[in-house]
Amino acid sequence: MEMNPTALERIRVASRPEIARLSVTQFHRMIELGILPEGEPIELIDGILVRKDNSDAGGDPMTHGPRHAFCVQQLKDLEGRMKPYQCHLRQQLPIILSDNREPEPDIALVRGIIDDYSNRHPDASDCLTVIEVADSSLEYDRTTQARIYAAVEIPFYWIVNIPERQIEVYESPVASEERYAKQTILKSGATVKWLLGPDISIDVGVDAILP
Repeated sequence: MEMNPTALERIRVASRPEIARLSVTQFHRMIELGILPEGEPIELIDGILVRKDNSDAGGDPMTHGPRHAFCVQQLKDLEGRMKPYQCHLRQQLPIILSDNREPEPDIALVRGIIDDYSNRHPDASDCLTVIEVADSSLEYDRTTQARIYAAVEIPFYWIVNIPERQIEVYESPVASEERYAKQTILKSGATVKWLLGPDISIDVGVDAILP
């Protein structure tokens, strides 16, 4: 008698098994019930639970690497320069992009003050810039993360690229194609102009962020 193949066997023969995807509401419920520990670095990407990789290249993917942590903290320390312009930085906290996408970018520049989000997470319309610090996660940040941020027209997406010691600035999102039309690479010694609003920006040195 012929046996039904398992999901793993179907994958091996390139037959795509159906995946049951979660909604943001279901994801939150799993946290409320303790199925997922609150505070775990787990994101919901296209309805799939994904563990966020904060490790340094070659390090344990379950740990937060010191180089990654350094860059995140350097960025967060810039917040004082932004508050006069009615925006603030969120560090590794959720933003809701759609019914099945809730990433936790390393840094998100968000409109308004912290009190504006006491009863909800920011959505795409609240975000001016999202930033991922990339070491071991570089390929993922250049592909999947860039795609989901462009799809909801977040104006600017940065990758702080630790291995190549550069900051990659993506802008001009093309939502229908889930991509950014423009990319600028800024190396050591360069300055990033961080836009906070119409005709408002601050200058940030690449070397002030990278370890």
